Amino acid sequence: MKNPQGRGRRRGRVVAGLCVLVAALLVFPGLVPNTPGRPGSLLETFLPWLGLALPVLLVLAFLCRSRTAAAALLLPAVAWLSLYGGRLSTAPAEDGAFTVVQHNVSDENRDPASTARALAGTDADLIALEELTAPALPVFGAALAADYPHHATRGTVGLWSKHPLTGVRLVDIRPEGVGEGWDRGLRAAVRAPQGEAAVYVAHLPSVRIGPTTGLASGRRDASAKLLAGALAAEPLDRVILLGDLNGTLDDRGLAPVTSLMSRPEPSFAFSWPAGLPLARIDQILTRSAQVTAVWTLPATGSDHLPVAARIAL
Repeated sequence: MKNPQGRGRRRGRVVAGLCVLVAALLVFPGLVPNTPGRPGSLLETFLPWLGLALPVLLVLAFLCRSRTAAAALLLPAVAWLSLYGGRLSTAPAEDGAFTVVQHNVSDENRDPASTARALAGTDADLIALEELTAPALPVFGAALAADYPHHATRGTVGLWSKHPLTGVRLVDIRPEGVGEGWDRGLRAAVRAPQGEAAVYVAHLPSVRIGPTTGLASGRRDASAKLLAGALAAEPLDRVILLGDLNGTLDDRGLAPVTSLMSRPEPSFAFSWPAGLPLARIDQILTRSAQVTAVWTLPATGSDHLPVAARIAL
């Protein structure tokens, strides 16, 4: 005759093992290698969503009626809360603070004028845009000109500023195999009341996720290394990086860039896709300055949400 208690204990140990596994993945995602398909980067991209395993594990532990499983559930719960519990609130801008906005406006945006007006209404000190098309560029320029008299564009990226810009130049972040005319990086120095800072605007190559290829991020990773080289060579101490980096800050593919910059205060502020945001791939990073708050803005005609940040220069 089968022993139901023994079977329950075995199932409880299995659930406990799953709890330990989830906790280990949360705390040590680097244990998953970036073999072909880059499963490590894929895990890191959606790492916060491992929290969805907690209610499933709770139900399994209840069904097993296992104290071992219930106790083990504390491991992933504590791990998730310690990593992400502080990110559940958003912070609006404070009057008088230096604020910036980063937005991939989408080259398929059907109403760039409305998007431009919404961005102008943020009253940010700096606005960085990506996927600027030739037809849309004059539309954004006209809508932002009154409040942002200083601007610069290179290729499909642009920067609008309330304060003077100097030293504007192209930053070449083309990965190998990409031809001429693929211009997605610029650098400028902004003379803000709080002092001068170098501002970089970048749009790294897109990644693709497929059942056979996994996370195809080779070009993105190569472009990140080129951007990191430019950041490392920047002579100004204070640096602001605004861009669609097509990756989260946990993604090891962006480590060449993130290792040179300060991480912002914890916040989810998921920016993509706009209809059901799953990750923040639009980033605002600093060096010798601190991003004290990050939040998203209402949707525009883009498939990305605008991301805003408050910076202590």
